Amino acid sequence: MATATVPRKTAAAAAAQRGRARAEVSQLQTFVWAGKDKRGASMKGEYSAKNVSLVKAELRRQGINPTTVKPKPKPLFGAAGKTIKAREIAVFSRQISVMMQAGVPLVQGLDIISSGQSNIRMKNMLVAIKNDIEGGSTLNEALGKFPVQFDELFCNLVKAGESAGVLDTVLDTVATYKENIETLKGKIKKAMFYPAMVMVVAIIVSAILLIFVVPQFESVFKGFGADLPAFTQMIVAASRFMTSYWWMVLLIVGGTVGALIFLYKRSPAFAHFCARAVLKLPVIGQILHQSAIARFARTLGVTFRAGVPLVEALDSVAGATGSPVYNAAVKRIREDVAVGHQLQLAMRQAQLFPNMVVQMVAIGEESGALDKMLFKIAEFYEQEVNNAVDALASLLEPFIMVIIGTLVGGMVIGMYLPIFKLAAVVG
Repeated sequence: MATATVPRKTAAAAAAQRGRARAEVSQLQTFVWAGKDKRGASMKGEYSAKNVSLVKAELRRQGINPTTVKPKPKPLFGAAGKTIKAREIAVFSRQISVMMQAGVPLVQGLDIISSGQSNIRMKNMLVAIKNDIEGGSTLNEALGKFPVQFDELFCNLVKAGESAGVLDTVLDTVATYKENIETLKGKIKKAMFYPAMVMVVAIIVSAILLIFVVPQFESVFKGFGADLPAFTQMIVAASRFMTSYWWMVLLIVGGTVGALIFLYKRSPAFAHFCARAVLKLPVIGQILHQSAIARFARTLGVTFRAGVPLVEALDSVAGATGSPVYNAAVKRIREDVAVGHQLQLAMRQAQLFPNMVVQMVAIGEESGALDKMLFKIAEFYEQEVNNAVDALASLLEPFIMVIIGTLVGGMVIGMYLPIFKLAAVVG
């Protein structure tokens, strides 16, 4: 019974510690100060702390006699600060890496970086990390209190660097990894954004035509005293429905989208089904395949090079692929490797990785240069994603033009058909 209780207590203690860390960040406040140094020169600036007394004590420690210390006025909008984005974490990784390689002490580096942050939440988080390290915590422990911003992979790499005494080198590797991953994510978003926005614009234009333009034509058609073409009648009926029940359409569309998002986040089986369906799409599916392989290879290469054991590395890699399908596959690979199978054999059994990738991993295992081979795979597939995204726009343009022509052009033709028919009768 005792052994079953310990993990629960440990997990509860860890959760409580993270809660205290978040509370500490929320209690920090930014103060503006003015004062004079030992020469009598006037100085001013900002400092984050829990209260005025701590700010004054820190200023005196730096040889500054504070004359004014007051809370920084909060802006009307965004007083709580923006959400901390992954790109900001990537930039922070590079900044702290450069400072440590330049010989700047970790605490001083964190102080410098935090003072240059415009995002209040990011600034407060870095101040809390700095305070933890000043209190005796390791960087890994301090970062672990913010699992949303610094995931298990990030913390494991930092821990490996601290244990081996090569934290500056590992931080440089982590910074490069974060930058590459964020660049790759940006390319994937670019690939998805263009066709999605064109479709949205086409639907909005069609809705505007049905609600505002077609009713004007309908009032004109009533004076013709002749039967309308079937195609025009269909458009007029659609316009009447949209004019009367537009709110119902919005509710149905919004409810369907909301339900799909809810199911995707809450149901692993549904998320896996959607991911597998998207991976089968002609062009976009191929880009997502290549992206997942690139992220898998680069993440595993980084963790393996940092000295993390392969089984533990695979544990961290599973969530970094960005695809529920590859996530499940990597977990199966980890289980196979844990029982003694070679990585290349486990990857072949997953039936997701191209033969070239499996062969390169096999060569890397046999030659003892697995990390180098994984980086080569990552570079190759990142370049493939880059080329595919650049070519995607030209590939989709004909398809998009057909859709827009069918939706918008079809309605325009339908509205002018009665006019053409009237002109033929008159002629």
